[in-house]
Amino acid sequence: MRAVGVDLGEKRIGVAISDSDATLATPYEVLIRSGSREHDHAKIRAIVEEVEAELVVIGLPLSLDGTEGPAAKSARIEAGLIAEATQVPVQLQDERLTTVEAERILKEQGLDTQQRRQIIDKVAAAILLQAWIDGQ
Repeated sequence: MRAVGVDLGEKRIGVAISDSDATLATPYEVLIRSGSREHDHAKIRAIVEEVEAELVVIGLPLSLDGTEGPAAKSARIEAGLIAEATQVPVQLQDERLTTVEAERILKEQGLDTQQRRQIIDKVAAAILLQAWIDGQ
């Protein structure tokens, strides 16, 4: 079962995909927020259809203590809208520290700040998708 991982940000949306057996997550694409959720969700739907995904895993930005703040509530609402747009099941995955981990990985690879900025969101999406896969 192929899954798509989504890291929702205010300016960018990171997207990752799993292999067909849902054992390995790979960074896929960074979508720039258009200002229209409908347009952004249509882009996600197109990716889901293109890769024939059966599930979307969306990062849930919990506070460090595990509680839900405004960002998590917003992510829950947007996850529901993405489920409607894609017509595939959506699951939420704790995404605490995924961006920090992505930053560490990219620094270790020797990428400069601009290079990291261009791909960090899809790497964070891959980390959260892999965490979901590993938890299954």
